Amino acid sequence: MIATLTMKSKEERTVKSISFKPVGQFEETRFEKIHNVIFEDSNEASIKVAQEIAALIRKKQASNKNCVLGLATGSSPIRVYEELVRMHQEEGLSFSNVVTFNLDEYLPMDSDNHQSYWYFMHEHLFNHIDIPRENIHIPDGTIASEFAIDYCLAYEKAIKQFGGLDFQLLGIGRTGHVGFNEPGSHYNSGTRVITLDHITRIDAAPAFLGIDNVPRKAITMGIASVMSAKRIVLLGWGQNKADIIKKTVEGEISSHVPATYLQHHKNCTFVLDTGAGIELTRNKTPWLVDESLEWNESLTAKAMVWLCGETNKSILSLTDKDYNDNGMSGLLRAQDSYDLNIKMFNRLQHTITGWPGGKPNADDTYRPERAKPAKKRVIIFSPHPDDDVISMGGTFDRLVEQGHEVHVAYQTSGNIAVSDTDALRYAEISKRISPSKEAQKIIDAIKEKKESSFDSLEVRKLKGNIRRGESYAATRYLGLQDENVHFLDLPFYETGTIKKNNLSEDDIQIVMKIIKEIQPHQIYAAGDLADPHGTHKVCLDAVFEAIKRLKTEPFMNDCWLWLYRGAWHEWDVNEIEMAVPMSPSQVLKKRNAIFAHQSQKDGVMFQGEDSREFWMRAEERNKNTAARYRALGLSDYAAMEAFVRHRFD
Repeated sequence: MIATLTMKSKEERTVKSISFKPVGQFEETRFEKIHNVIFEDSNEASIKVAQEIAALIRKKQASNKNCVLGLATGSSPIRVYEELVRMHQEEGLSFSNVVTFNLDEYLPMDSDNHQSYWYFMHEHLFNHIDIPRENIHIPDGTIASEFAIDYCLAYEKAIKQFGGLDFQLLGIGRTGHVGFNEPGSHYNSGTRVITLDHITRIDAAPAFLGIDNVPRKAITMGIASVMSAKRIVLLGWGQNKADIIKKTVEGEISSHVPATYLQHHKNCTFVLDTGAGIELTRNKTPWLVDESLEWNESLTAKAMVWLCGETNKSILSLTDKDYNDNGMSGLLRAQDSYDLNIKMFNRLQHTITGWPGGKPNADDTYRPERAKPAKKRVIIFSPHPDDDVISMGGTFDRLVEQGHEVHVAYQTSGNIAVSDTDALRYAEISKRISPSKEAQKIIDAIKEKKESSFDSLEVRKLKGNIRRGESYAATRYLGLQDENVHFLDLPFYETGTIKKNNLSEDDIQIVMKIIKEIQPHQIYAAGDLADPHGTHKVCLDAVFEAIKRLKTEPFMNDCWLWLYRGAWHEWDVNEIEMAVPMSPSQVLKKRNAIFAHQSQKDGVMFQGEDSREFWMRAEERNKNTAARYRALGLSDYAAMEAFVRHRFD
């Protein structure tokens, strides 16, 4: 099972056992106040959590007792539920003695609405196991306001009647909420109606196809309800959770970050992937935790870039005192600061190139890309129909201008990101140009669509064609021929809903096919892993698996894989292996290519918390990358796009 804690007081907390191997064994430092373990990926971590739950269920069965589980919704526990279902179907795990209480539900919300947590739990778990229906408890999203208080008290009473929660599974929101206990929630709060924070509603907006459709209220179990559980496991996946994980694990207990109350729990573990744990002090700045570190090249680069930021100095300006004063004296044991500074400066200088496909007839010893062949075949994999120009539009332009054979492969149709308003406008234009029953059918389907319903196949096709047309407009603007633009329409995406299927063999075969046909020297793919269940992650997994299977093909010996980041994050400077500078005119050209994706401008459906349009975010990010290089004492450019080379074993 995941580390079990016994604790009479905070000072007496000890790790009782860890029966699995995380990335780094937990060592309680002066920074960390909650036990946590970190895995390479969320899939392995989810399986371990499911195994702990299964072990608890079996233990209770052996004693002829109920197992009372507090359950969470959202993307974080999906893989846990999948593994529990697998164990039921393949290993005979019975849920006949299990009683469940869900954390929360939107209000108002009908149970048959596809966005309801009742629907979520039945789709992901309850419909596939043998749990007695009367043992399932999910807050009622249809309860009238005048009955809400009595209903919430009855929900609390039911938990106590079953002996309390044996195990509580949690996710964490970017506001620090657990359940829907938003900032300001009291430690002693019980089940109640709560008004949702704006950030919480923004995060939920994609599932509801826009923030205007997200309910403003919810029913949630309270902090006291959660804290009463005998065992708590909180799941945290992806870099977008890293900041709130750090605040929760290392910060002071505060109602402004309700998850920090978990610091008081005697048997709580945070189970994280590397992205979610990246901001913890022992990971971000381990030299502040352990002065006896073994300094490898990667850690040295990370520390020196951080030190420049702390001291507000360029690399070549760092002194012995700077290193000693900031916990990095170990670096000076084998060499002095002057040698360290020169090596790091040269390393970063060698990442900068205006020739992303390699500079012909040049010494490539210290260049990020090979000089030969001078003209390369290139595939740019784009998860959505605009990630290519948003994330690497300047590099895309350079590759085409420098004569390489560039292909763009759009992995998904992106149809769910087209609003009904845009689709209706196109359908009505089509009808005016050429009146038809098909056009009228689409118009009627959009006008009659209910909030909880899915798009018809015809509407989805129209929305997909809108994205295709915009993609052609962008690639033509950058000088790419239409025959070099490929629409893969990977099946995992084509569900018509926000929830996508898992990666399938068909998806992998489609990606393998285009790689085999083009036999590229370079592959570019989106390496944005903020959401492990998101489209970018599935698309990258498809590329990884395809390359893994094709490794024995002769052409793969000359194929390099470069990863770019999506619209939300950029690589850290110490990670960057190729930085492609952009002139002011190239920045403008990239902006115009992004403008071609008109359906994603002016009120884009999946805006996130950042109200800026994608072109504004992209420009700001590219300018910031250039500014960071400049601050380190390197060349001054208007903007830069960054890449990391992925190497397969």
